[in-house]
Amino acid sequence: MRRSLQVLLEGHKQWKVCDEAANGREAVEKVEQASPDVIILDFRMPEMNGLDAAREIKQRLPLVPILMVTMHVSSQLTEEARKIGISGMCSKAEMHCLVQAVETLLNHGTYFRD
Repeated sequence: MRRSLQVLLEGHKQWKVCDEAANGREAVEKVEQASPDVIILDFRMPEMNGLDAAREIKQRLPLVPILMVTMHVSSQLTEEARKIGISGMCSKAEMHCLVQAVETLLNHGTYFRD
């Protein structure tokens, strides 16, 4: 999944994936060193899920937008994501929306599909 995301994102000529993590804990640890413009987190990750990782990342880098990808977007998950400060959410079943979501976040918008 990470490799597919990287290929999709780097297909956009002005973007480069600056780092990746195998689990939520590693994502939290790496995020400050990577200096990303946008962070993409999977909801279901080992060691720490995407919501918990986002909470910790927002404490460290409150201005960096976070996009969450998940298999099952629900109103409950979307509501919790918004409370944490996550800027967008994409379903893994609709990964074609990822580029549009990242562009929206880079332009200081939010991206939540109903």
